[in-house]
Amino acid sequence: MSTQGHEQRERWRDLSLPEDGRQSARALDVQRGVCRHLMGLGLAPLTEFTLATGRRADVIALGSAGEILIIEIKTSLADLRADNKWPEYHDFCDRLFFAVPEDFPMSELPSETGLLIADRYGAEMLRDAPLDKIAAARRKAVTLRIARAGSLRLSRLADPDAGLG
Repeated sequence: MSTQGHEQRERWRDLSLPEDGRQSARALDVQRGVCRHLMGLGLAPLTEFTLATGRRADVIALGSAGEILIIEIKTSLADLRADNKWPEYHDFCDRLFFAVPEDFPMSELPSETGLLIADRYGAEMLRDAPLDKIAAARRKAVTLRIARAGSLRLSRLADPDAGLG
C-alpha cells in the first residue's frame, strides 16, 4: 500500500465513533449490519441514541418522509429475558424492530415487533413491524433530538476538543 493510501486509511480510522464498552463484539456486528441495511433502504440510522426518558435505543433511524424506526439489538436469550424496557420504545417510533444474529431463538421474540436478522455485512427483514404512528408533537421532538445528536457527533469527530470547558 502506498504511503498516501495508508495515511487516508488512518484518517478514516480516526473518524470512527469510539466504542463505549457496553456492546459485545457480536452486538457491534449486528449493529453494523443493521445500519448498512437501513442506509440501503434510504434511512438515516443513529446508534446508541438517548431518548427523552433517558433510555437508550440501540439504533434509531429517520426516513425521508419523517418516519422513525427503533431497532433493539439482542444477541442472546438471556439478554432478551433481562430486558423489560423495550416496550417503552413504542412511544418514540412509528415501527419497532428487534435485530438478532441468525442463530437466535426467534420464537422467543415478541410478535408485536418487526424482526431483522443481521451480521456485520447486512441484515434481512423476516417480519415487518406494524405501523403505529406517533403524535405530531412527539415526532417533532424526536426528530429534532435525532438531528442535534447527529450534528453534535459529527462536530466532535471533526474537533474532539470543541465545547470542553
